[in-house]
Amino acid sequence: MRVWTKASGAIKDKNSIWVAKLSRKGPFHNPDLETVIIKATSHDEGGIDTKNVQRVFHWIRTSPLYLKPLIWALSMRMQKTRSWVVALKGLMLIHGVFCCDIPVVNQMGRLPFDLSNFSDGHLSAAKAWSFNAFVRAYFAYLDQRSAFVSSAVTKQKNNKKEVEETLMEELEKLQKLQGMIDMLLQIRPRNEDTNVGLVLEAMDCVIVEIFGVYSKFCNKIAKVLLRIFEVGGRVEACIGLKVLQKASIQVEEMSLFFEFCKYIGVLNASQCPKIDTISEEDIRELERIIHGASFKKASVVENDEEKAIVLRDCSPTATVSHQKESENGLTTVITHQWELFDDDVIVGAKGIHNNASNGAKAIGTTANPFEESCSLVPYVPVHHQSLPDLISL
Repeated sequence: MRVWTKASGAIKDKNSIWVAKLSRKGPFHNPDLETVIIKATSHDEGGIDTKNVQRVFHWIRTSPLYLKPLIWALSMRMQKTRSWVVALKGLMLIHGVFCCDIPVVNQMGRLPFDLSNFSDGHLSAAKAWSFNAFVRAYFAYLDQRSAFVSSAVTKQKNNKKEVEETLMEELEKLQKLQGMIDMLLQIRPRNEDTNVGLVLEAMDCVIVEIFGVYSKFCNKIAKVLLRIFEVGGRVEACIGLKVLQKASIQVEEMSLFFEFCKYIGVLNASQCPKIDTISEEDIRELERIIHGASFKKASVVENDEEKAIVLRDCSPTATVSHQKESENGLTTVITHQWELFDDDVIVGAKGIHNNASNGAKAIGTTANPFEESCSLVPYVPVHHQSLPDLISL
């Protein structure tokens, strides 16, 4: 039965390629690109075709005008397939396109196909449910991710003048990032039958994505806490406290998730990062603000991105560059333990620690098919040409 399934899948791929080559070239059709997409999302469950995946990235980075036929061809294939292999490869492919970080891709919005109710039509129900769950969870995250990025880009375009986000807007964005982390942690094999090569390759992509989203959250929470401590509003402090309390739970969940990935062989023991809990000092200070405790507004050294403010941090292990006694007895400490970082690197922070010295190594050494997607071809913007109308899809 397994041999017949493989043979049947190979025949379907060849027929699809034959039909693609005979189709007429147009705004939605590019036979050459469609052929590459079919090969990249073949029925072969041995692993993703990295060569053809990279060729797709090459096309999209050459010109954003190729996005329309790419999305159309991939959407048609995703809507027709009943194979978890093809569906998962399609999701990994669109995930890699997102990682190319091309402006027109970031404006795409929700995914143009729906796999929220995907069901494999070739396996028995007992075997298919875990693969179905994996595909659905992966789709749900990518759909939410695309909508989140598109919303941020649209908002930035509408604001012709550079206006700083309000504190409430920043807190709302933090909550959305936490929601995305929750969705990422749901993408995992549900039983041992799902621990096959293709699923483990997809888990590599998921782990890299967790590092990326979590690093954005850490970077933003550092700045938001500084603003809350400056403003001292009870409403903002209350929301900030909920964010920190949820973050402390998510730190534990991520640690368990990485341990699980180590168990199934996605991460090596030396690569598995360890994440400490949220700083209790930050939580207590927010509670003081909520309960009306007054404190002297802390001042921040301008343009010094390596320092952050932590109130009443008198621990002997803290690296202190300056501390000042306030009028009511509270101590304001400026410490080096908040570390801001680029979006693709996760490091420790005062509010969210990371004790693993090899955490960054885990990112660099994690195998995933997207690692070359941003270095194949330099992006050359197209002038005097209209960009694809994605809404019409």
